[in-house]
Amino acid sequence: MREYRQTRFQRPEGATEVLLVRHGESRAATADNPFPLVDGHGDPELHPNGREQAIRVGERLKSQPISAIYVSNLRRTAETAAPLCGHLGLEPFVDPDLREVYLGEWEGGLMRVKAHENDPVYLRVQEEQRWDLIPGGEPHEALNRRLIRSLTGIAERHPDELVAAFVHGGVIGHILAHATGARPFAFNGADNGSISHIVLLEGRIMLRRFNDSTHLSEALSVAQSQMT
Repeated sequence: MREYRQTRFQRPEGATEVLLVRHGESRAATADNPFPLVDGHGDPELHPNGREQAIRVGERLKSQPISAIYVSNLRRTAETAAPLCGHLGLEPFVDPDLREVYLGEWEGGLMRVKAHENDPVYLRVQEEQRWDLIPGGEPHEALNRRLIRSLTGIAERHPDELVAAFVHGGVIGHILAHATGARPFAFNGADNGSISHIVLLEGRIMLRRFNDSTHLSEALSVAQSQMT
């Protein structure tokens, strides 16, 4: 009698696999030392903890058949990607569309202060799951438009390939919510240095994995995940 066994997932022909890596932990925000800004976005460097997370990401992924590496225009993604780039001998592509959610008047680290203080507007942002409740914050439609533009370009350039994109917590959260039809903030809070996995095919996004952090020790996961 013929048997029909279960099979493992295989990337469909013409599809692009993307590993979405959240940047390592960035330095703490303080009132007297706000983050420098790049095109209005807070641009902190990695915390020493984040540099160790970057090393561990590089070790985890160095044996994978990654053909290209993408980063945003914010330094914490490039710093996190650097060890893997070194292992693979690849220069990262900088895609500004992969930058973090724009937080308007709360850029420069103020978002973290507002979150820790349970600011009423911050609580409302979480309840209604809308970044544009922050004064000058990025609307859902604008965020979706630029991220889909970026993913579409990656898919067009890399059919039948595996790509790593070093991005931000809000970016990962938005992409995975869009892919699954979940509430906007359902996937927010990916751990620093974690890996999520999507497959792009003909305008569709398939979710394969979320927040894989098996390469990180408990000591590195003690610090709570930061949104920006």
